[in-house]
Amino acid sequence: MSAENTLKTPILVLGATSLIGTFLMERLQAAGHEPMGLSRRPPGGDACWIDADLKGGDLAEQLPGAATVFSLSPIWLLPAVLPLLKARGMKRLVAFSSTSRFTKETSPEASERAVAKALADAEAAVEAFCAEQDVAWTILRPTLIYAEGRDGNVSRLAGLIRRFKVLPLSGSGGGLRQPVHADDLAAGAIAAATAPAAFDRAYALVGGETLPYREMARRVFEGLGRRPAILVLPPWLFSLLLTLARPFFPGATAAMGARMSQDLTFDASDAVRDFGWSPRDFRPRF
Repeated sequence: MSAENTLKTPILVLGATSLIGTFLMERLQAAGHEPMGLSRRPPGGDACWIDADLKGGDLAEQLPGAATVFSLSPIWLLPAVLPLLKARGMKRLVAFSSTSRFTKETSPEASERAVAKALADAEAAVEAFCAEQDVAWTILRPTLIYAEGRDGNVSRLAGLIRRFKVLPLSGSGGGLRQPVHADDLAAGAIAAATAPAAFDRAYALVGGETLPYREMARRVFEGLGRRPAILVLPPWLFSLLLTLARPFFPGATAAMGARMSQDLTFDASDAVRDFGWSPRDFRPRF
C-alpha cells in the first residue's frame, strides 16, 4: 500500500495557501485525497476551503473534524487551537517550525532572538499537549525555503539581481547553506505523516546540496539566465549600504550580512532513515 493511502482521514491543512501549503494541497489531491484547507483566502483548484483565521474568536464553530492535521501556519499560533483540534478528532499532527529556532537564538537583533524563542516555546507546548492527549506528533524544521518566484529568500535574491544586475555580498560569502524546495517539504510532510518511525520526533529538513552562500547566489544568476555578477564588499561597507537601503527593503537587518559568512547547516540523516527524505539539488529556474 502506498504511503499516500495510509493517511488517516479526514485531513485538515492549516495555512493551506502558505508556500508549503499550496504544494501540500496539490499533492494530497493528486493522491486521491480530499483535504480541507483552512486559510484566510481560498486555495487554488476545487479544494474544500474553510475561511478562517487561527487567531479568530469564532474558530471553534468553523473547525471541521479531522484525524490528520498538517500545520503550515506559524507554529506559535498552534498551541492555542490544539484543544479544539483534539476535540474534533485529531490523532496525527505534522507541524512545521524552522531551523531559525537555533540559528537566530544568539542573533544581535532582538527581534530575531524573539522569533527563536517563540519557535522554541511553541514547539515545547505542542510536544507537551500531544504527549498528554495521546496525539502522535512530528515537528519539521526546514532550512532556507524557496519556490521560484514565490518565496522571500531565494526569490528575493532573484528580485535584487533583476533590479540591480549585480549582487553585493558581505565578505567572501563563504557561509554554508542548504536551500530546500517547498514542494519537497510538502512531499516530506506526507511521508512523515505515514511513517510510525516519525511519531513523536522533530527533524531538520535540508536541501539536496550544501553550498557556500556565494555559490547559492551564482546558481540564482544562472536560474535567471544571467551571467553571475557578484560584488564582494568588506563587511563594514556592506553594513553601511544595507543601513542606507533599509527604507527600500523593510526587514533588512545588519545580521543578514553577518550571516553570509556563517555556516547554517543541519543534519537530516534521521529524516532520510525514518521517512525517506530525498530533496532535490539546488538548481532554481525562474
